[in-house]
Amino acid sequence: MDATAIAKGLEVWTLQTLLNVSIMLGFLSMGLILAQPYYDALKKHLTLRVSIELWNVFTVLLADIFLVLVVLIGFLILNPDIMADIKVAVPFVPAATVLFAIGLVLRLFYDGHRQKSPRFKTALWFIFAANLIHIIGFSFIMEAPSGEYLSIHPSPFWTFIKSHLRSNASPHGLEVAQWTFYFIFPLLLSIFIWGFARALKTLTKQND
Repeated sequence: MDATAIAKGLEVWTLQTLLNVSIMLGFLSMGLILAQPYYDALKKHLTLRVSIELWNVFTVLLADIFLVLVVLIGFLILNPDIMADIKVAVPFVPAATVLFAIGLVLRLFYDGHRQKSPRFKTALWFIFAANLIHIIGFSFIMEAPSGEYLSIHPSPFWTFIKSHLRSNASPHGLEVAQWTFYFIFPLLLSIFIWGFARALKTLTKQND
């Protein structure tokens, strides 16, 4: 095996691992958000005011950091060349990235990180829907039964799934990946512009 093949294999492994990790981070972020009442109960045992303030920041910030990582990795994976190299559940994973991005914008720029804010539950529902789509795509498409299993237990359903909804399956998966990119990429750019405009508006108000 030459150096080029090794480098390509390492690149594919790294990208696939990043995607798998981002799926887990999405669930961790949602879990941290749902556990807010638990954090409030633990906060009662803190005595120092500084400790309480740090605890409040940490419990909110960690969930949002995970969300940022999920969106960034999802944006990185949404690339025709990368999707042709690794197994991505299309259109599931890209669609989940869009929902995560909307939830992130709501939490960062619309007070969606505060439990008393009306945007809190809205952002949480977007995050929940994104995780639901992720787990369907991961379990039923990315980790569908192997070719060895299907050779012993033929299944039209699993064969269709693996040949049409995996981004690296030629030719059908590659075609689905292409039209997924054409539809999802403009949506992500729109969300990015929306978030940027909202952040700029917030900064302008603070400086007035």
